[in-house]
Amino acid sequence: MAGRRDADLAAAVLEANLAVPAAGLAQMTWGNVSGVDRGRGVYLIKPSGVPYPELTADLLVTVSLEDGRVVAGELRPSVDSETHRALYLRFPELGGIAHTHSAYATAFAQAQLDIPVLGTTHADVFNGPIPCARVLTRPECAAEYVRNTGFVLADEVIRRGRSPLAVPAALAANHGPFTWGESPAEAVEHAEVCEAVAKLALLTLQLAPGARPPAHVVELHYRRKHGPGATYGNPGFSLPPGSSPAGSK
Repeated sequence: MAGRRDADLAAAVLEANLAVPAAGLAQMTWGNVSGVDRGRGVYLIKPSGVPYPELTADLLVTVSLEDGRVVAGELRPSVDSETHRALYLRFPELGGIAHTHSAYATAFAQAQLDIPVLGTTHADVFNGPIPCARVLTRPECAAEYVRNTGFVLADEVIRRGRSPLAVPAALAANHGPFTWGESPAEAVEHAEVCEAVAKLALLTLQLAPGARPPAHVVELHYRRKHGPGATYGNPGFSLPPGSSPAGSK
């Protein structure tokens, strides 16, 4: 049973990682996706510096959730592994995390700006702005920079008063977006939407710097897809593998 569970998680993490360049969210070896097995207390993550075309399930690295030790795998984990671990520890509802350097979302991160809610496309998925965390201090950078990145991301989500699954993304200042979900695939779907709404936000602000949608319209669009009163979708209908429902109508 454990072997099958390991194989299923590895397949899911591999597929999610391969979806990152396929969706245009990464160049070269940038970005990484992980998936957690809380029963075993481990997560699987992309190895550092391995090109996406060469990535296989056997190359994924298994890391201890408790202390960050590599418990299986011949390669070093992603350099962002400790950020993933900090987020998993802070938010037990997370099942997968994705990190990309997608252009528009990263531009907001480099400008140290939230991605604001400017329309219903954003509100369909994110119940509020995608927050940009504060810049790390010099001591935080000097000691455990990568882990502290996860802490400040989590702190910012908590400070905004939103559930991490209601706004499943945050920007690491000067770095890029981290997104998450209940599975690795959902984390990548949220990365796709994060990039799309960042692009829309930038274009909108160029046209109308003061643009803001009515709060009641934003709330309506989020609630029609989330929560007990949601009207989006059809029960019993499932999309084919590889389809992304996050931005569909």
